[in-house]
Amino acid sequence: DGEQSGVGIKNVTMNEPFFQGHFPGRPVMPGVLLIECMAQTAGALVLNHLGDEHAGKLVFFMSIDKARFRKPVVPGDTVRFPVKLIQRRPPVWRYAAEAIVDGKKVAEAEIGAMLMNERGK
Repeated sequence: DGEQSGVGIKNVTMNEPFFQGHFPGRPVMPGVLLIECMAQTAGALVLNHLGDEHAGKLVFFMSIDKARFRKPVVPGDTVRFPVKLIQRRPPVWRYAAEAIVDGKKVAEAEIGAMLMNERGK
């Protein structure tokens, strides 16, 4: 839906390298990676919406607000990451994001990001 909303999807498998240490005997996807998936989904929306005119620019994380983790994500889960635009003041975008498994919210956050040139300008 342009820059307004979109959904990212991650199929979580036991082959993920982070499961070696998080946690041995009880694999749980780290919360920071759930936040990263939300941010990647939001960033993809922004860049896709802006198109070729902004090729070579990057979307940088600015803020994470109201992050909540409700249930662990484990191997075998398919996580959906719906994100919805809540504020746009270029070069800054803010999105409300969720992580959902089997129709249940497992995490949520508000993500702030800024569009910048590759060299930080």
